[in-house]
Amino acid sequence: MPGLYWQRNRPVCEVAHTIFVRIRKPMSRLKISAISYLNTAPLLWDFEHDGPRQDFDISYTLPSGCAEALRAGTKDIGIIPAAAYTTIPDLVVIPDIAIAAKSAVRSILLVSNVAIERVRTVALDTSSMTSVALTKILFAKWLGGPREYQPMSPDLHRMLANCDAALLIGDPALQVDRERYLTLDLAEEWVARTGKSFVFAFWAIRQDALSGRSAPEIVGSFRQSRDHGLSRDNLEMIVREWAPRLKLSAEIVRNYLTRNIHYYLDPPCLDGLQLFYQYGSELGVLPSSPQLKFA
Repeated sequence: MPGLYWQRNRPVCEVAHTIFVRIRKPMSRLKISAISYLNTAPLLWDFEHDGPRQDFDISYTLPSGCAEALRAGTKDIGIIPAAAYTTIPDLVVIPDIAIAAKSAVRSILLVSNVAIERVRTVALDTSSMTSVALTKILFAKWLGGPREYQPMSPDLHRMLANCDAALLIGDPALQVDRERYLTLDLAEEWVARTGKSFVFAFWAIRQDALSGRSAPEIVGSFRQSRDHGLSRDNLEMIVREWAPRLKLSAEIVRNYLTRNIHYYLDPPCLDGLQLFYQYGSELGVLPSSPQLKFA
């Protein structure tokens, strides 16, 4: 047969190339580092239900752990604290998705038994770089100057036994008894002082992980997951699951997800993020403000 004769007489290098193309293994799945907090549940909807799990492997850690996984190269995509973006090279941001706030956020709190002007020592929750940086910026610029800071694990009783005030983030902050303690909502304080939204975290991907892949398809998967998670029926499923887990009322959980957390990295959020980076750099809290790069 002419075709067979032609194949047999092709140069060896061409035949070898053809064989390589045919037996090449499929690209490995992208490794996602996620956070097991209530506020991330809508973002992860598709990945935890009927979404594109065949393309991704997911593991869970704290916000600071997501950043370290990307820094070490053990994960490809992570929902990182906004502050971590200033310290990890070669990351690109997945656009339009964030964990942000336009007013009170409820889950980033300074908790104390004394008035803010009497606070001299602050225990800092080591779970998130962003909230730690925000705390230092607020004190330095508007709350009477820097305090003495002590990094600690998020154990409120132990934190307040050692310091005048404690920074708590995430689910532990939502569970604080606000009738027992004095609390300062840090997002609410930021918005009041600057008139800007505040961005706590966003999805970022290592640039080399995009090699050979379609960035628009990856971005589309994460946007679609967010949108599905925020749909009415799915949001109610999240409320029913998380309210008893956190020992909070369904109304508190629902309001938190729909009113306190803003899930879009829109222009007002980007403005607030750039101001956060600017203040952090000026005060020596963060490295120089980076140029945001998007997938």
